[in-house]
Amino acid sequence: MAARARRHAVVTGGGRGIGRAIAAALTAGGDAVTIIGRGEPALIDTVKSGQAMAYAIADVTDEPALAQALKQAASASGPIGIMVANAGGADSAPFLKTSPEQFRRMFELNVVGVVNAARAVLADMIAHRFGRIVAVASTAGLKGYAYVSAYCAAKHAVVGLVRALAIETAGTGVTVNAVCPGYTDTDMTRESVQRIAEKTSRSREDAIAALLKDVPLKRLVQPEEVAALVLYLCSAEAAAVNGAALAIAGGEI
Repeated sequence: MAARARRHAVVTGGGRGIGRAIAAALTAGGDAVTIIGRGEPALIDTVKSGQAMAYAIADVTDEPALAQALKQAASASGPIGIMVANAGGADSAPFLKTSPEQFRRMFELNVVGVVNAARAVLADMIAHRFGRIVAVASTAGLKGYAYVSAYCAAKHAVVGLVRALAIETAGTGVTVNAVCPGYTDTDMTRESVQRIAEKTSRSREDAIAALLKDVPLKRLVQPEEVAALVLYLCSAEAAAVNGAALAIAGGEI
């Protein structure tokens, strides 16, 4: 792979899990990385560990706060050439016990958070004739899962947003793509495993096996594996990859 010019990259939700792994991969690749999140201790630890250059505290659902944080980041470290919209979360409940408010919350966090991040950087990317926007979606954006209807609906919306925005930006030097991880070894998955174990009296190993029953690889995806795919999408060689929703799920999709 050809050497890539140093860019200023931003990763939302960059203090832990997949976001932290992405920040570390971009940093190792030579980019100046700013991470955005709500939990300052994790952000500070990521910067101190050398996995990111700087951090800012902002909630991606708060458009003015996020826009201001990104403006300050661009002022300090240069124009933002890479935006990885990773921040998100999941609620779990049967559909009939999932309130309209839970649907709104899932859309605000998982969809509007991506919208806010993209809107804050896209105009400058087009002006500079280069940009990479990568949304971290989920296999829940490509198929359905029981008991997470609001999350599935939101992640499907993220994939649709990416596909539409990619058409609008085609030919501008900006690409817009989504990565769709399956069950990944993160805090969110560990919490799901814990809930399954508690509700079914299964061991942790059996709970993980239940999650992976439709995954041929029979193991969790590692955050670093997702980060490697994001790193590729941010490369010069990926200039023709636009509007894609790439599954990284051990053969589940």
